[in-house]
Amino acid sequence: MVYFTDMKLLNGSELTGYIKERQAHTVRDLRQGHGIAPKLAIIVTVDNPVIDVYVRLKQQYGADILVDVDIHRVDITEIKDLLNKLGDDETIHGIIVQLPLSDRAQTDAIVSLVKPEKDVDALGSQEVFEPATPMAIMWLLAGYNVDLTGKRVLLVGRGKLVGQPLEKSLLASEIDVHVADRSTQDLEAEAKQADVIITATGSPAIIYPHMIKRGAVVVDAGVASEDGKTVGDVAPEVYERDDLTITPQKGGVGPLTVCALFENVIRAAQKKAS
Repeated sequence: MVYFTDMKLLNGSELTGYIKERQAHTVRDLRQGHGIAPKLAIIVTVDNPVIDVYVRLKQQYGADILVDVDIHRVDITEIKDLLNKLGDDETIHGIIVQLPLSDRAQTDAIVSLVKPEKDVDALGSQEVFEPATPMAIMWLLAGYNVDLTGKRVLLVGRGKLVGQPLEKSLLASEIDVHVADRSTQDLEAEAKQADVIITATGSPAIIYPHMIKRGAVVVDAGVASEDGKTVGDVAPEVYERDDLTITPQKGGVGPLTVCALFENVIRAAQKKAS
């Protein structure tokens, strides 16, 4: 894919180095100044090579900033007892139930068993942390000086992980935010009015070039699989536009999402220290 010279890329990969350096410094302070070694526990119930890649990425990131990462591979019938054990373990600061589960119907019930003060994915019903992807999106926009004040923002997708918490955050900041979901009758009309489009539907190619106003900002946080490849919500043709500020097809929100997850782990450890 050829990018035009006037296109501005919101490259999350370029920002991760600065964040990792800050986080590593904080972790060293926790270890040396407070005797606390931040630790994340990841519970996996499926044998899936894609999931294994995600888990390894988290392990590597943890190693880079000196956060310990323990992997627990268990049958779904063992999760409740394990969550109780990890919840009572004072050396564990964050717990992730890696999705999908082997039985997806149990997802809500199981993630709600994670103690809120250790629910660094913010999937439970009493979450105290900010979900990682919305945090990553806000970091990305701030990192490239994208000011949302006075802009019309369109969120495409109202999911629990991204759309809902991001809408809440933007409204709290008095941003002019609109949401398009499955009930929206004319997505094109909504998109054409937006100065900033943030998508997180996991539906391949729902945003096309003719739907985006000139000079708009586009953040694609959608992840889907198509013909064995990982794709986003934005159609490939959008990258032929030379006037947009947009996340690249790889390395946009994703790398910062891992950073944001570990930010929550560190914050949980800091609460323990205080």
